[in-house]
Amino acid sequence: MMTQTFGMLLGATMLFAQVQAPPAPWRGAGPAPCVGADGGVYKCVPPGGVIAVRAVRLFDPKTGQMLTKQVVVLSGERITEVGPDGQVKIPAGAQVIDLRQATVLPGLIDAHTHMFNNRPPRGTTEASMLIAVQNAQADLRAGFTTARDMSSHGNGYGDVNIRNAINQGLIDGPRYQVSTLGIVWGAQPPNPAAPQNPLASTIIRASEEGRAAVREQIERGADWIKLFPTGASSFNASGEAQYQVMYPLPVLQALIDETHRLGK
Repeated sequence: MMTQTFGMLLGATMLFAQVQAPPAPWRGAGPAPCVGADGGVYKCVPPGGVIAVRAVRLFDPKTGQMLTKQVVVLSGERITEVGPDGQVKIPAGAQVIDLRQATVLPGLIDAHTHMFNNRPPRGTTEASMLIAVQNAQADLRAGFTTARDMSSHGNGYGDVNIRNAINQGLIDGPRYQVSTLGIVWGAQPPNPAAPQNPLASTIIRASEEGRAAVREQIERGADWIKLFPTGASSFNASGEAQYQVMYPLPVLQALIDETHRLGK
């Protein structure tokens, strides 16, 4: 039970990329790098070893109790044992992390976050990606080991690239699920003088357009489809919710149906 409870303790995703050794002989500085499936050269992801964490306090969210003097043993990405110090045997050669002055708890989950800031009118892709990587790593350092990104804020499919880089072990970050562009309802006809931004939320004006947008975003890597069923939300003086329904009901039903049909 405890092993499952702390299944998200510590750390970022380190799924190994498909790599091969560089062409021999390696004459560069430092250890030989790895070559990815795309031909790029990367720092090799170190093999997963055994880690033991000694914790003076360890929070068990299933029981709501704060346990004391606990040991957590990890092998690669799996927690293999959790229990009182003295009962859990630390394997020989394991790396020991001493947190006997700290409190250990399971990794936190942020179900609505945005790694990308809104791109300014003259902003660049490079600047947006740097900010997004910084935000993702700040989340990880704050204890969030899993996150769901709820649209890339006008940065196209950049969230897919960051998620994949984390999964390949190229950068540190939470285990991400991403929503890419999002889909919004176009209440007005298209304006030729203001063409749609291909990096921003996809604008639809019919059910079939919505289905096509869902298919494209999932094909390009979306884990979730971000919809905006209501807008202009506020509360009046008596506390009553005020909002505007955005999609016609048949369009909303088509969006949801297509998403579920594709297994999302």
